[in-house]
Amino acid sequence: MKNELFTIGPFTVYGYGTMIALGVLAAYITAEYRARKQKLPYEHVFFLVIWCVLGGFAGAKLLFWITEFRRILEDPGFMIRTFRDGFVVYGGILGGILAGYLYCRKKGLVFLKFFDLVMPSIALAQGIGRIGCLLAGCCYGKETDSFPSITFYDSAFAPNGVPLIPTQIYASVLDFLHFFLLLFLAKRKKADGQIAACYLCFYSLGRFILEFFRGDLLRGSVGILSTSQFISIFTGAGGLILLAAVLKRNKKQEKA
Repeated sequence: MKNELFTIGPFTVYGYGTMIALGVLAAYITAEYRARKQKLPYEHVFFLVIWCVLGGFAGAKLLFWITEFRRILEDPGFMIRTFRDGFVVYGGILGGILAGYLYCRKKGLVFLKFFDLVMPSIALAQGIGRIGCLLAGCCYGKETDSFPSITFYDSAFAPNGVPLIPTQIYASVLDFLHFFLLLFLAKRKKADGQIAACYLCFYSLGRFILEFFRGDLLRGSVGILSTSQFISIFTGAGGLILLAAVLKRNKKQEKA
């Protein structure tokens, strides 16, 4: 795989950035389509996606700097050098959710309805984005002698010339399956917030397991867990709490 897709004059088109852009576009298209079908005010979807993207990038960058705070203390210039790269997905998820909540509050929209609407599209965007990770060679797996494996020869992130577990492909496949599973559940949901809660639960579980196969250990750890595994515990618990709360409230409303 190669991150630099092609060059036109002084401009280079990178695979990672291209896949991120395609993921955002796919998220917007699917979210607006579903908003129209659900007779929600779809005209807000475009602006909601923009807010979530900006909040997501800010959150992903902030959490990356937090995980690298020791290096920043030793070398403050590290923040400037890593301004264009170095992101943590969980920071992006949390930042995007917060931005979406603020937008809904500003516009007087029911947040949980739009939370449910957008999260399947987020899973789709993540699946496409992980293809960008594959092109760049970041988020790589541990060394392996087994099949399947992938070997990079021109990556600025992964060790080159070494067979690695294709964690990017596994993550992408899981994200696409996650997207279809959430769509399936959305047609059967009983309460607003249920689909968003399921997203948090499923993603946290999948990410926790996948982390055992990741080889980029420089991302930090908390005890025996990677930073992402540690965060997964709290996001998964948050998803379970949200799921229990919205179902309990729905049951009370049905009785009333």
